[in-house]
Amino acid sequence: MVGKVEAAFCFLRLQRFLLKGDNGVSKDILNVAIVGTGYWGKNLVRNFAKARRCSLKYVCDQNEKLLAVQKETFPFIATSTNLEEVLRDSEIDAVAIATDATTHFEMAKNSIMAGKHTYVEKPLTLKASEAKALIDLAKRKRIKLMVGHLLEYHPAVTYIKDLIENGEIGKPLYMYTQRLNLGIVRQDENTWWSLAPHDISVICYLFGSEPVSVTARGQCYLQTDIEDVVFATIDFADGKFASIHCSWLDPHKIRKMTIVGSKKMVTFDDMEPTEKIRMYDKTAEINHEANTFAEFISLRFGNILIPEVKSEEPLAKECAHFIDCILDDKPVLSDGNDGLRVVQILEAGQKSLKNNSIPVNLGGFECLNRRKRDILSMNQRTSIKTVKSAAGQKSGIFHT
Repeated sequence: MVGKVEAAFCFLRLQRFLLKGDNGVSKDILNVAIVGTGYWGKNLVRNFAKARRCSLKYVCDQNEKLLAVQKETFPFIATSTNLEEVLRDSEIDAVAIATDATTHFEMAKNSIMAGKHTYVEKPLTLKASEAKALIDLAKRKRIKLMVGHLLEYHPAVTYIKDLIENGEIGKPLYMYTQRLNLGIVRQDENTWWSLAPHDISVICYLFGSEPVSVTARGQCYLQTDIEDVVFATIDFADGKFASIHCSWLDPHKIRKMTIVGSKKMVTFDDMEPTEKIRMYDKTAEINHEANTFAEFISLRFGNILIPEVKSEEPLAKECAHFIDCILDDKPVLSDGNDGLRVVQILEAGQKSLKNNSIPVNLGGFECLNRRKRDILSMNQRTSIKTVKSAAGQKSGIFHT
């Protein structure tokens, strides 16, 4: 352990030397405090401690044993069990919050009120109204508000986003995600609130369009009124839709998403050590001038491309982004509005779960009601029947 402590000291001295000017005064450095050092907070401590342009000043937690562990690893940081003490420190520029979701709103509000740029782990809050309040407060106080939507900083997701923006896969049509494992079982939230935020944020980021309704179905097997498995569908204003399957009661550990485009299809498997992305040159195309039904829809089976994607820790990129956005006054990718959208979808999904899986509309958007969907479906069937009829008259294949 002594060698570990000495290494931490040496790293800190080197970091501060590299970031000092000729007069020995630190410049362009963000002083950060981290609140919460448990399951995920310890990873924030590690990344902010080694981040460029950052000085980790404080870690705060009510659990003194957890603080002792961090103090042993990083002796240069101050520790506290009192958040108010940390927020009163005028040297602290930014606060990162990684506590239970039930505490996010009050802690983030107090941090912003104290004039600290604020990072909050997902979900931003448990209510959309609270998320809106934080956004408004941060705007009034001219504070950067960021949400820990980790996958938006994953190199593989960035690669797929570029594919979509460059038109490589054509128009995105739909996508589905799987986030499954045996555990970790939570007592204070269901699998929808625990696991789905990751996939919801990525779906909205990749689609770049507004969600209009959510339908969710789940079951409680291990605990009363806490869903262990959830299947959900999100409909978007431009016709796209996404499906989410999340569970902590499954024999497989899966972290996978599939995006189907009008030209190509892409998969991202985060459990793969190296070959995380596969792009399939496959699609189905409609020929409106077809003479036979066989020609009406043509299938293309092409090659599979496995691109090389740079290996970087997403959390390190996320922390660096937070630091750069503050020091360079740049817009935040996963900002408060991004967090609000995820919370709105989570709330709608929760309402659907508790109301026999009825579709729940998101505020501000008009989505297709059941009657309109029936009419649309009927029109599609009529269109196909017309093509079949025309083809049958010429080829004698179809009969009525």
